[in-house]
Amino acid sequence: MARAAELLPGRILIVLHGAIGDVVRAMPLAMRVRRGYPHARITWAVEPAAAPLLDRHPAIDEQLVFRRELGAAAFARFLGQVRRRRFDLALDLQRHLKSGVVSRASGAPRRIGFHRSNTKEGNWLFNSETIAPQPHWSLKLRQYLAFADALGLPASPIEFGLALAGDEDARVESLLEAVDGPYVAAFVGSTWESRGWFPDRTAAVLSALRERHGLAAVLLGAPGADEAFAREVAAHAQKSGVTNYLNLAGRTTLRDLIGILGRARAAFGPDSGPMHIAAAVGTPVVSLWGATSPLRSAPYGAEDLALVGRVACQPCDLRRCPIGRVCMAEIGAESVVAALERGLARRAA
Repeated sequence: MARAAELLPGRILIVLHGAIGDVVRAMPLAMRVRRGYPHARITWAVEPAAAPLLDRHPAIDEQLVFRRELGAAAFARFLGQVRRRRFDLALDLQRHLKSGVVSRASGAPRRIGFHRSNTKEGNWLFNSETIAPQPHWSLKLRQYLAFADALGLPASPIEFGLALAGDEDARVESLLEAVDGPYVAAFVGSTWESRGWFPDRTAAVLSALRERHGLAAVLLGAPGADEAFAREVAAHAQKSGVTNYLNLAGRTTLRDLIGILGRARAAFGPDSGPMHIAAAVGTPVVSLWGATSPLRSAPYGAEDLALVGRVACQPCDLRRCPIGRVCMAEIGAESVVAALERGLARRAA
């Protein structure tokens, strides 16, 4: 009879190609798996956008990066990479057809996925077992941790494992060199147009925080539309007399955000990847919700700082709003300031 240690998985695959926020919320599961199987080699199948978050991660030994934009031939090569590693255990966190195919290609005798009721595109057919059904309106982070429960791993404090190396910290310091004193970070964009807030209200929040608390401001966003949004915020801020702000939209890497958001006294913005990074590094984050719901996606530890635009069609889950984002218009600047002040008090304590 094999000894218990010989039955432990030596090669583990986590399948989660998804968005930045999803990858961040699955990190506590990875940390718990690492603690449960300290000698296992853990590989994460991920797409390029979120891959930098896994660099130097204490729970992850290897990334397998899937380049979706390269088409079917690239996917076939990717499956070959997965197959050659001969995994013992696969955890399919993605829920759809493609992740099911990856899980099956792993060759792992034990392939765990979400329950049929929580998947789509026949994903459940590719896995050997499923976790218990998860309430749809429940935090994804908790849903991911249900995989650790299914493995019988001991409960442990939630940790994300995000940290920077010395050279990365130095780069963040150089980016923030022009910021005069403590600051609030405003992440201004989102991958869905419907989730966006408004430049004039963002500037009004920054102005109020400067006046009441002496806080500088750092604007964060991706290249492209976020840069245009940030320029509008800056223009409104100047009209309000706010001069102590730094516009970093389009100038930061994903790993820069770990350090910038970690140094902020508080952060705010719409449902987005940076929102989850801010929460993961312990910064109080005020999140703004309309098209999507905080019941499923609120940043961990800051659920009480989520502000929802309450209208009849919320949440609609539409990427583009046909009626002018009336839900987001319901969120006023003063309510954001009040929530940020609660977050600032929490940080000070």
